[in-house]
Amino acid sequence: MSQYEGEAGPALGNGVVPPLPSAAPPAGFAMPQPAPATRNTKPPPWTTWGYGTQGVHAISVWTERVPGRGEDAEPLVAFHLRTRKGLIGVFDGSGGSGSSPAWQAPDGTQRTGAWVGSRVARLAMDCWFQATTETGDPADPDYLKNHLDFFHEQVPQRRSKIAGRMRRQLPTTLAAVEYHLTPDLVVEGRALWAGDSRAYLLDPESGLQVLTRDHTEESDALELLRSDPPMTNVVCADRDFFVDEHPFEFALPCVLMAATDGFFGYVHTPADFENTLLSTLRRAGSEAEWADLIRAEVESYTADDASLCLVALGYKDFEHLRSRFGARQEFIADFCRKGRPTGADPAHTVRTWQDATWHDYRPGYEAYLPAPGEEQA
Repeated sequence: MSQYEGEAGPALGNGVVPPLPSAAPPAGFAMPQPAPATRNTKPPPWTTWGYGTQGVHAISVWTERVPGRGEDAEPLVAFHLRTRKGLIGVFDGSGGSGSSPAWQAPDGTQRTGAWVGSRVARLAMDCWFQATTETGDPADPDYLKNHLDFFHEQVPQRRSKIAGRMRRQLPTTLAAVEYHLTPDLVVEGRALWAGDSRAYLLDPESGLQVLTRDHTEESDALELLRSDPPMTNVVCADRDFFVDEHPFEFALPCVLMAATDGFFGYVHTPADFENTLLSTLRRAGSEAEWADLIRAEVESYTADDASLCLVALGYKDFEHLRSRFGARQEFIADFCRKGRPTGADPAHTVRTWQDATWHDYRPGYEAYLPAPGEEQA
């Protein structure tokens, strides 16, 4: 997690995008210092890490379905100590519309537009957070889009010979939570997104609650598990797009999270994703262990790359966090187990069970779901 400390370099006004960063961080900014991570010795098909200090506990999970071919960028987790502002974000390169080669590494490895796009978006958001934190400019979606557009312009484009309505240059989803801890024990902020990656609140009483609405024609979470509708808006370099926002204000303590569809798109019912999070939390003894347990669990069921980042705010230590979710974990485990079909049950039995569980789970899950709005692009 980047722990930005002190004053940065020259202030940048709203609408002004910073130059491409050098290898060194800006003056006064610390290099990322995550807690000990679990990491393969070879270029890894997955990485996990956890970080904890009083009041701020964070984890990050990133895993590739096909080693070396993953199109999710590693999650972004940053916290500015002096201003108590933070950011979490995930980026899922859209492999269908961005499958053409876009870049070649020095060793000859070919990378797709989706691979490049997710990493360009991550870099742009990191620089946007630094700029808004140091200047005090509003961390609004228009300023973020300025950064995304600027960094797209810096990337040499290899134009595909394959044309089509669905083809995109550097396409990626984006889901992030920008937040500020106030002196009166409140967290204020906004969810920011483009595409079908999601941001969430995880609450000990109400469970998992979505803060974003997928940019697809269908928005029902259960129906999205049963179908795969195309996205109506993604970050890309060659067509107009928009970054949506949903402001919020929550009392501390609370847990904020962002995840790509590799986590929530391959479960049997939306409640299963919450059960994955809380069943692994129950077994974990630290932030890093929780991240690794989540990684192992998602790899057991997903058919896609998967990335997730989470920050728990206002908990004095990891045990405090885990204990607060104990009752909810027991509830959601029983809820997901009750009447659950087996592999031998017919499809209509499975569908009936899904419909019933979703009917009961949906009101809490959608408590903060943004209202449908007119698409801006």
